[in-house]
Amino acid sequence: MSARIQIPAEAKRGEIIEVRILIQHVMETGYRFDDRGTPIARNVITSILCNYNGREVMRADTSSGIAANPYLQFCMLAEASGELVLSWVDDEGVRGTERASLSVSG
Repeated sequence: MSARIQIPAEAKRGEIIEVRILIQHVMETGYRFDDRGTPIARNVITSILCNYNGREVMRADTSSGIAANPYLQFCMLAEASGELVLSWVDDEGVRGTERASLSVSG
């Protein structure tokens, strides 16, 4: 699994910025069958979390309705230079993490 976080390279203190996230994940709904007729186990991302300088700024608890390769977008307040840390977990317990740095001036 991999992910991309898209944020502005720089922001002014107090500015509201847009954060875009794309997670690449092979989703399986649990409703399909393999060529032998055996159900394929469900495997979707169940939790997505984004922290900014150690503080939670976005959380999503998801289910089988989430798309393969989910795209999420949200806004947050740029308070100080630091790091956004995106983490997620799927039904199999596989975890992923991606990081992005934000430079804040003023």
